[in-house]
Amino acid sequence: MVRTDDNVGVDVVLVEDDDAIAASLVSGLGSAGMSVRRYASGRPALEAPPPDVYLVDVGLPDIDGFEVCRRIRSTGAVPVIMLTARGDEIDRVLGLEIGADDYVTKPFGLRELVARIRAVVRRSGAASGAEQVDEAGVSVGPLRIDPSRRLVLLDGADVVLTAKEFDLLLYLARRPGIVHRRADIMESVWDSNWYGPTKTLDAHVAALRKKLGDPSWIEAVRGVGFRLDVPA
Repeated sequence: MVRTDDNVGVDVVLVEDDDAIAASLVSGLGSAGMSVRRYASGRPALEAPPPDVYLVDVGLPDIDGFEVCRRIRSTGAVPVIMLTARGDEIDRVLGLEIGADDYVTKPFGLRELVARIRAVVRRSGAASGAEQVDEAGVSVGPLRIDPSRRLVLLDGADVVLTAKEFDLLLYLARRPGIVHRRADIMESVWDSNWYGPTKTLDAHVAALRKKLGDPSWIEAVRGVGFRLDVPA
């Protein structure tokens, strides 16, 4: 049994075409206190009212899960967890680069999935309505971060980030020039319930470097972690 108060009221949209897997997840997540709306293909899920979190299978009969994730991310910041039998790193990186907040490879345990759902929902503030947000903006050279509006500007131009990319950038930017340990970043940005590989952090750093237009914005310090600073 994995039922906790943190799960109660969490609205999940499950996009999974395999009836057996879907039935198991609906039952398991329901027993954990979550409400689940299941769709067997991508388009109906995209037309449904947005939930607190999406669970999206990669292999769908109409449009693939990557495209579903891309469309979700183009209209809002609801967390997306990809579900797939694919274990290749390139698939995980692709999912994260297009906006997924997490990536779970089948087979997985219910406790692990519930922990990941709780983590991404907690970070987004979706389950409780609105987390207390630090209103003070953060500036690092030409980079401006507005936590209250979750807005990033670079030289006055919008930088479109996923929810997790924003959290990571804000975490690094609060103490620019300081080397942040990998373990501290994972605990603060993904929280202590994270069970995935730390390569997730590297994928998000790579995505941020690309979107900021200069890889030297975020420096990797071998064996320690990462530092954000204005490029020379």
